[in-house]
Amino acid sequence: MAVTPVVLALSRSGETVAHRVAACLGAQVHGRAGRVERSDAVFDNALDHARDLFAAGTPVVGICASGILIRAVAPLLANKKTEPPVVSVSDDGAVVVPLLGGHRGANRLAARIAEGLGATAAITTAGDVAMGVALDEPPAGWRLTGGEAAKSIMAGLLSGERYVLRGRADWLAELEEMDNVSVEPGADGRVTLIPEAGGEALIWTPQTDVLGLGCARDTAPEAMLEHVFETFQKEGVDPLAIACIATLDLKADEPAMHALARELDVPIRFFDAAELEAQADRLANPSEVVFAEVGCHGVAEGAALAAAGPKAVLDVQKRKSSDCTCALARAEAPVTHLPGRARGRLSVVGIGPGQASWRTPEVSRLVAEAEELVGYGLYIDLLGPLASGKKRSDFPLGGEEARCRYALERAGEGRNVALVCSGDAGIYAMGALVFELLDRGPEAGGVSDAARRTEVICSPGVSALQGAAARAGAPLGHDFCTISLSDLLTPRADILRRLQAAAEGDFVIAFYNPVSKTRRTLLAEARAILLRHRPADTPVMLASNLGRPEENLRYRRLDALEVDEVDMLTVVLVGSSNTRLARLGEGPRMFTPRGYARKIDGDLAHGRG
Repeated sequence: MAVTPVVLALSRSGETVAHRVAACLGAQVHGRAGRVERSDAVFDNALDHARDLFAAGTPVVGICASGILIRAVAPLLANKKTEPPVVSVSDDGAVVVPLLGGHRGANRLAARIAEGLGATAAITTAGDVAMGVALDEPPAGWRLTGGEAAKSIMAGLLSGERYVLRGRADWLAELEEMDNVSVEPGADGRVTLIPEAGGEALIWTPQTDVLGLGCARDTAPEAMLEHVFETFQKEGVDPLAIACIATLDLKADEPAMHALARELDVPIRFFDAAELEAQADRLANPSEVVFAEVGCHGVAEGAALAAAGPKAVLDVQKRKSSDCTCALARAEAPVTHLPGRARGRLSVVGIGPGQASWRTPEVSRLVAEAEELVGYGLYIDLLGPLASGKKRSDFPLGGEEARCRYALERAGEGRNVALVCSGDAGIYAMGALVFELLDRGPEAGGVSDAARRTEVICSPGVSALQGAAARAGAPLGHDFCTISLSDLLTPRADILRRLQAAAEGDFVIAFYNPVSKTRRTLLAEARAILLRHRPADTPVMLASNLGRPEENLRYRRLDALEVDEVDMLTVVLVGSSNTRLARLGEGPRMFTPRGYARKIDGDLAHGRG
């Protein structure tokens, strides 16, 4: 999915230009708090926000000095083939500079902005300057082979070496006009650029074909790959010409389909039975048996034709194996618009305690890619500008089951949904409930079959436990456990049994959900149990609102722990009998030795200190 750029306005002097650029791109304006009067979202720190967007894979257009954007993203630079475009625009809108990702859309983005503003695009990529085209970045609908040679071939073209261009493509028209390029007709739809002196060539293949698939339930991926590639070989099909795979929506959770899509490096599109039945008159092999089973007269042929468009022809009729069927439809031109639906995706993400710097780049990317955000309203608010412009569905505390059901069913409709949790989504959060609902059929109080066919991605976050431990020092240096003191879903007797076991085992303990408005006694009971097994001066850390401006950290002795200074936003870290406080200049730091003291003392005793 192409990600819409975000335009950053850092000052009033560039605010007007920012909105003009946003209008050109259909993008949002994110403005610096206190510096910009009108924007779709606000941010406090320009470097942090630009870095966060870049890490999430979002193209960034900054109305600012280039150096600001360079300093922001420099620590994240690693792979130019995957990083999003970064473009700077001068405050007066006169100059547009693609800083990063020239061959990943930045040059096109800069040219588009410059055209809209009547500005100059300062494009420095050699191919774009001399030929108006980047040979290693073909437009949608074309696939490049031999891209490693693009740099040397570009240099050869610019130095006057002679090349042969076999085949034609409108987007390479300026290449055809070069004096050192001779043009020859092509034979198979592909376009090839070959050095006259010999050597590596660039080959561009138009993606005009759609592969339609059907299969039995739980077809082995190896069996499907074998059947499809055998068909390609017998029918003379170039796998690089495949634009997408198409099939019935009931097959959205078939592992074999997704294994083949990964092998071919193409997307999959899904159609319901009615959409495939609309292709019945175009089928070469309609089947009453198939109609009786799934409601359409052909899956493989119908899906291929539905995805390839009304003018496509059935180039390879249905071929069957014992487990699957495949067919191929060919369009008149490269396929750039894909009808049907993508497989729905639910990303179960933990955003950490709240501050953006503790949110992982993967979580930021999944949030940026999502069409809809679902969660407790406060948690979505903590995403700040990253959530701006997205559909959001807020649920109150206590609405956890409704929250998860809604997110799964929306994903079941083919949407890309992010279920937003604080901390880590798999630790006392929504991850387990999502899978519990998926594990039940509709008749058992679970979710719909469509929801159960969605892709579910879980991405880790910094848990409250980790955040509190980091602020404390190193209290988790030895064995530890976590215990939730909420008896809403866990029987009170089970909680007490686990408290007793953790106390006897001398674990460092992190208490989640320590109190609520109506539940005030379990923390006091936990304190009493622990005092029977560890010293009264055992250090306890209380960490509230971690990673937020109102963060509050304080230490107590175990025997002095008061229930009234703890709330639901507090993590309670209780040390083991070995945990201690190091008295440092900036205050006490809590740590639990792992046993290195014996080695250190031994070294000292033997004169090795």
